[in-house]
Amino acid sequence: MPSNEWLMITIGAILVNNIVLSRILGICPFLGVSKKMQTALGMSGAVIFVMTITSFATSLLYHTVLANPISFQIGGFSVQNIDLRFTKLLLFIVLIASTVQVIEILLKKFSPPLYASLGIYLPLITTNCIVLGAVELNAQASRPVLESTVYGICIGIGFGLALMLFASLRERMELSKIPKAFQGTAIALISAGILAMAFMGFSGLVK
Repeated sequence: MPSNEWLMITIGAILVNNIVLSRILGICPFLGVSKKMQTALGMSGAVIFVMTITSFATSLLYHTVLANPISFQIGGFSVQNIDLRFTKLLLFIVLIASTVQVIEILLKKFSPPLYASLGIYLPLITTNCIVLGAVELNAQASRPVLESTVYGICIGIGFGLALMLFASLRERMELSKIPKAFQGTAIALISAGILAMAFMGFSGLVK
């Protein structure tokens, strides 16, 4: 693939089509773990790791098994050209859940404070629409394995960038005087909307 196409994938996934601020996926963890920068960093790292592994594994599974119709014969009964792509979401979720389970075990053993701070949002990565959406986009576009893996990494980086920017804003807002009517979730949603509008400025970088 030409270098400019790799650049388009990278810039597109991180800035132009940011999975949170442009595609509006993964709002639950985006709002839930963005109160502190340390928690945001931990979640970002976990999502990038999950995205890398699952993008590679699901793309490999899709191209080697699901994209090719299968035929088999049992006794005198013959079945021809079964398309297994209808099972892709189920298989993708199984792969994602397995990866998240490994991360959860490792964090619980080696970083209990981070494990505790992520709370319920860590196992929620299993069904996080960011991860599932990225691997589904790879499958729909029939991207090769390497391209799918790079795309997944960039999606994770884009999520981490948005999350850390939002966390820094929320930490700063904790020190600011905010009218009572806008405190809490209200100012968080307003800030997220303004941040999304700011990312619209990247829309002309990649067609």
